[in-house]
Amino acid sequence: MLVRRRRLELDLTLDELAERIGKVKSYVWGVENERRVPPDAVLRELAAALSMDEGVLIRAARWDETPAMVKREMESLRSTQESRRKLAARLIEIVRGSAVGSDGRVRGALDETYRSGELSRLVDRIAPPESAAAAGVGGAAEAGGGSRELAPASLALEVPLINSVAAGYPREFTDLGYPARVADQYVRCPDVRDADAFAARVVGDSMEPVYREGDIVVFSPLKVVKNGSDCFARLEPDHETTLKRVYFETDAEGNELVRLQPLNSAYPPRLVKREQVAALYAAVSVIKKVE
Repeated sequence: MLVRRRRLELDLTLDELAERIGKVKSYVWGVENERRVPPDAVLRELAAALSMDEGVLIRAARWDETPAMVKREMESLRSTQESRRKLAARLIEIVRGSAVGSDGRVRGALDETYRSGELSRLVDRIAPPESAAAAGVGGAAEAGGGSRELAPASLALEVPLINSVAAGYPREFTDLGYPARVADQYVRCPDVRDADAFAARVVGDSMEPVYREGDIVVFSPLKVVKNGSDCFARLEPDHETTLKRVYFETDAEGNELVRLQPLNSAYPPRLVKREQVAALYAAVSVIKKVE
């Protein structure tokens, strides 16, 4: 992602960047789409070609090579810290919106949130009581006769719900750039530990019966995209997006293609050149309504 973003800032094509570092276009595409981790020597060449700090690229590469379990632990810690930061910011907002009267009583936002119970809930979420942590959620720790590691519900990752994604033909994407992280709506995903994860509501019927209109699909940039992955695809040059099952192919001339395959047989597949695919994010979870 870092390489691709910088290449686009410099208005370079894949071919032009590949020529600068003495590699073929498909090699650079693989680096940009996190399908290939180049050695440090190539990373330094990329940094020089893109006028970047080589340390930034090397650190990003080391992160790509980090075991998945360690990544999940680190992302869990980061999401926990971010959640508590937001709660602390809300607490500061409440305190600043309050005032002490001549009789010494606190009035304003602090008084209101205390009476409503919001203040107590905020404090408990920032620093959970030891008794609650020891007992587990709802006393579940005692159910099996021993301790169980259960994350409090407040630590479930809040994933931003961005604009709808068409499960038909691509439509305009207007989230003002990825990653969003800030949105008008969020969904809670207790099994997702990717801080850059995002969700989109399905529009259309081309991915039925697996995904139906109104379903909320969660996508994770950390998950490796493979042949047959269901992906949020972002296409150039107009930043169109679509939800499709993706397959990587090569035509008779050796051009690398991506097939966007609907699951509904009423819709035909679409073949696009790899360089037209700005990004692919694999689906990791789906939230459905009970019919």
